[in-house]
Amino acid sequence: MQKLSDKLYNWASILEENTLAQAVTASEMPFIYPHLALMPDAHLGKGATVGSVIPTLGAIIPAAVGVDIGCGMIAVKTQFKTADLKGKNLSALRHSIERSIPLSAGNANRRLTETAKVRVAELESVAPRNYDNITKGDWRLQLGSLGSGNHFIEVSLDEEDNVWLFLHSGSRGIGNQLATRHIREAQQYTAKNRITVPDRDLAYLVEGTPEFDAYIADLIWAQKFALANREEMMDRVIKDFQHWYGEPIQELERINCHHNFTQRENHFGRNVWLSRKGAILASEGTLGLVPGSMGTASYVVAGKGNKLALDSSPHGAGRNYSRSAARKKFSQEQLRAAMKGIEYRDTDDFIDEIPQAYKDIDIVMRDAADLVEVRHTLRQILNVKGD
Repeated sequence: MQKLSDKLYNWASILEENTLAQAVTASEMPFIYPHLALMPDAHLGKGATVGSVIPTLGAIIPAAVGVDIGCGMIAVKTQFKTADLKGKNLSALRHSIERSIPLSAGNANRRLTETAKVRVAELESVAPRNYDNITKGDWRLQLGSLGSGNHFIEVSLDEEDNVWLFLHSGSRGIGNQLATRHIREAQQYTAKNRITVPDRDLAYLVEGTPEFDAYIADLIWAQKFALANREEMMDRVIKDFQHWYGEPIQELERINCHHNFTQRENHFGRNVWLSRKGAILASEGTLGLVPGSMGTASYVVAGKGNKLALDSSPHGAGRNYSRSAARKKFSQEQLRAAMKGIEYRDTDDFIDEIPQAYKDIDIVMRDAADLVEVRHTLRQILNVKGD
């Protein structure tokens, strides 16, 4: 860990100059308290660095959460072992999952499953306003859809040959639309009140204003949607696995955690709004999930409650190359080599997700040694993504 200033602590041993400069700028906002914590997977983001933990007093920066509100991970440990899968056709399971769950940006369900109907009813009952009037499309049909980019569904094996089901997604189009709306409103608020910010994506809302209250209400709801979205998809993956295998799954453990979110927390004697943009809650004993990248290890972790890190840890590997740069640098053949032994959809659409486009997850986890304890190391044998 490095103390870069009174307002910036850093756990990343791999840190690009532009990423550091962005983090420094964010840490100097006047309402940061006690300091900004930069996680080992930190990389350049929009306004605020991805992989940063941002505590604020009396204000909140919508772009510091980002447009995928509530994005995170869910994992289920099953009773199955590696030997149980010997001779089984993983391609058939992959195709089944790809049929059950809408993949790729903009795709949604044609109709709701019975479990999705229950989850939608719960979300409707706590919605702070009518989202049909402010969003494009039917948000209900987005529940149980994956998206694209680094979102994935995997079947993995841990160090004791236990089979895990693992997936990554967030609040989909509804979360994006709400976040974009509030980022724009924050920019309008600062302009109207003649507030100068070093980056327009560091525009903020002030606590006690209607704009602030509206954002918090939508944020909390979108985080609930993201949790429900992952639960719905996991239930479908379990159903597909059971049908494919011919035997019910016994859930030995289920972990569901955000890594793009804001909540009220107490740090260094003050109640703050704690925004984790690409970071997970790692209070002492709290279980979390840290994915690597396509073709590399992921981790089940328990938090160590590091106070200087504001009870946080990294959320993944963090990018080394932008998507456009990765597509120019790497080839489909290199992706095939990286994915050797893993069942996946062989297409050049995923070149920008090649493991080499990300930081070395082993280095990230070494940097996080005083933030989390590794409980399980997962290696995927099947991967599903949206293009």
